[in-house]
Amino acid sequence: MARNKIDYGIDLGTTNSAISRIEEGKPIIIKTDTLKDTMPSCVFFNKKRSIQIGDSAYSALKRDKLKASRNPNVMASNAFIEFKRTMGTDKKYYSESMGQEYSSEQLSAEVLKTLKSFVSDEDVKAVVVTVPAKFTSNQKDATLRAAKLAGISQCELLQEPIAAAMSYGLSSSIKDGQVLVFDFGGGTFDAALVEVHEGIMKVIDTEGDNYLGGKNLDLAIVDRIILPHLQDEYDLDEFLSNEANKVALQAAMKFYAEEAKIQMSFSDSHNILSDLGDIPCEDDNGEELELDITVTQEMMEHAVGPVFQKAIDVCKALLERNNLSTKSLNTLLLVGGPTYSPVLRKMLEEQLIKPNLSVDPMTVVANGAALFASTVDIADDLQEAQRDRTKIQLSLSYEATTVEEEEFVAVKVLEDRIDGEVPEQVYIEFTNSDRSWSTGKKLVGKSGEVIDVTLKADSANLFTVSVSDGQGSKLDCEPESFTIIQGSKIGSATLPYHYGVEIKSRDSGKIVFDPIKGLEKNQSTPAVGTKNGLKTQKPIRPGVVDDSLKIALYQGEHNAKGTRALHNEHVYDVVITGEHLPKLLPEGSDVELTVKIDKSERMTVSAYFPSLDYTHEIDVPTNTTQSEIDSDYLSSEINKAIQSHKIVCEEGVYQNYEELDALKTELNSIKEEFELGKSDYDRKMGVLHRLRSAIKKIEKIQDESEWPKVEDELKSVFYQLEQTNNEFDNQNAKPLISQYKDQIPEAIRDKDITLARELIDNMRRLNFAITDEGLGAKMEIGLLYNFNDEFDMLQWSDSHRARNLIDKGLQLATDSPSKERLRPIVSELYSLLPHADKTMLSEGDGSELIG
Repeated sequence: MARNKIDYGIDLGTTNSAISRIEEGKPIIIKTDTLKDTMPSCVFFNKKRSIQIGDSAYSALKRDKLKASRNPNVMASNAFIEFKRTMGTDKKYYSESMGQEYSSEQLSAEVLKTLKSFVSDEDVKAVVVTVPAKFTSNQKDATLRAAKLAGISQCELLQEPIAAAMSYGLSSSIKDGQVLVFDFGGGTFDAALVEVHEGIMKVIDTEGDNYLGGKNLDLAIVDRIILPHLQDEYDLDEFLSNEANKVALQAAMKFYAEEAKIQMSFSDSHNILSDLGDIPCEDDNGEELELDITVTQEMMEHAVGPVFQKAIDVCKALLERNNLSTKSLNTLLLVGGPTYSPVLRKMLEEQLIKPNLSVDPMTVVANGAALFASTVDIADDLQEAQRDRTKIQLSLSYEATTVEEEEFVAVKVLEDRIDGEVPEQVYIEFTNSDRSWSTGKKLVGKSGEVIDVTLKADSANLFTVSVSDGQGSKLDCEPESFTIIQGSKIGSATLPYHYGVEIKSRDSGKIVFDPIKGLEKNQSTPAVGTKNGLKTQKPIRPGVVDDSLKIALYQGEHNAKGTRALHNEHVYDVVITGEHLPKLLPEGSDVELTVKIDKSERMTVSAYFPSLDYTHEIDVPTNTTQSEIDSDYLSSEINKAIQSHKIVCEEGVYQNYEELDALKTELNSIKEEFELGKSDYDRKMGVLHRLRSAIKKIEKIQDESEWPKVEDELKSVFYQLEQTNNEFDNQNAKPLISQYKDQIPEAIRDKDITLARELIDNMRRLNFAITDEGLGAKMEIGLLYNFNDEFDMLQWSDSHRARNLIDKGLQLATDSPSKERLRPIVSELYSLLPHADKTMLSEGDGSELIG
């Protein structure tokens, strides 16, 4: 059957994946080769160099990890899972059987290929694939590359919470209100706040953690239940002191933990039991390890409760920043296998609201993706490839989702796409699936026709298309059917992060993240953003490749503005060199940025230079990856954060002790998490994510603690300005002084550090100008005598030149002193002092923009 809509949706999960298809207007899960709704997202390369995907691969993975626990120094593996957590990075997975490395997208492509293979009646070339709401640009680009490798010509990405909301919305009676989607998957967590107004759903805000999911639950069970039990029963001190041994044992025990997690979702207790020989690993005394643990819900609450609490805290923060309480929520929608946990459901009911259990957490995303896919047109080139030109070809244009009871369908016969003769008269009739209503036959002229269709409420309305000629003879046509979903409508996709640039702050001199206006978090896509008021730090000579300007693009969370750029998610560095410019770009030149983002978050950057009347444009590449984090670097950054927190506490300026205590607990938890697996790639990424969040909180506290010092400086500088003007009685300065006097209380009231620093800077400049004008040449003369008196103590870059200038200046001061003749001499002397040729800004290499 030729399709005009994509119709296929894939939930490409961290641990499990599923594929769904629209059939007769409804999403239907396509069963796997083992007749299940989902399959493990696991890839295995066997000794015969063939590939296995799914359940058999997962069984092989378990065998691999158990073997590795016997000889941790030989960590070679041929089975892989959870590679979704390293999408968009340079992480490689080495297969001993194949003798080569695989990237995360290559492994994901194998999963996609297998899901496609479950469709036996057509070749799937167009698919909607879901991704976590908090996936970064790099991760989304990697997903698109995986789809391409899997032979998918058209891949549309959809955020997982939106897919879940769409699936839920079709069957829900809620037409107005707030829905919180709690998507706790195998490797990622998303919380999405969805507003429903007259059936139209719009994601108004999202939060999440790309390194929080079922894997963390498994590790928690290993670290808090299984390993303590083994340490109680066996002598493992020496064995576990070796990092490789520890990592190998954790990986082997993870399978027992996962089984316990699943069983404890439906039982009050579970016995983790292994037979002698199942775990090919010995303790320090040569005794082979065995497991025999009776796990209770109380033990599970102790182990996994803190992991679930992190997700619940994310939801609370999401509600708080949107000025909502739990009472504002109409429903709490659960997505993901871990949400079956009684521990979680109890915690959610106690801290948020009772969860809605009307949808299957395991398939709701795939079904929602298929529903969304039924609204997306197949690309023209794919339609042409599958077109049967012997049939009457139709163009149908309509709203695929609606909250209206009737919709218009624009119909046109595509005569140039048909081989053979087209009848003089063509009649078209639309009939709904149960044949209870039809449009009747409508004559379609050369220019087309608009036909009304009546819709059933809260359902997917499938219409068959019938075509006949003037004599009533039926004609085959394409498409043969179409679907309009009534009762819910998804608004445009939104940006999950602020998009912004790295700038040097004029106020602090720090390299900080600054969002681009129009590309703020939750902005609907496609979107266009602009950034003006930026300046270059150094000249760029035409044709000189070593002269460069860097436009560093970042993604940041809702509170990222003004935070250190390096603590946000780096996207790409646009580097403009002298080779790109037609003529000299002077130091201090204005730069105006325009950044365009399409619905798949592909980016185009334009930099306009007004002084040159020239625009440089670049498409941001989609093949960038993140590098693995060095363990020593991460350890150093954790210790720096702990030290910064300690200094803040010792200063005693910031007095929200509850927040300081919570931050201390979080930093200790981060350090503990890091120590549990400092060589684990995935664990390090999760630690970095948490550390960045903690550092931003410390920076915020440091900024707030800085206010008392800034306030004292503000008052002192203003008092000095008043004293100076009283001495010289500069009438032109009085209106400005009066203006500053009015602005100072405003800055103090709002504790506005940026405004205060701006006022301090302006008042100092005015104070200098008043003094300069009032003293005449005396200021330059005084500076010349100071240079002369301290000549041997100053580090001149050219002492001979400095000596000549001072002598010349002193001679002029004696013979005919004037400011006009002495000022250039003093300025050049300053340029001969250390660092005088550098900007007052202390960070960076000069290629950054100043903003």
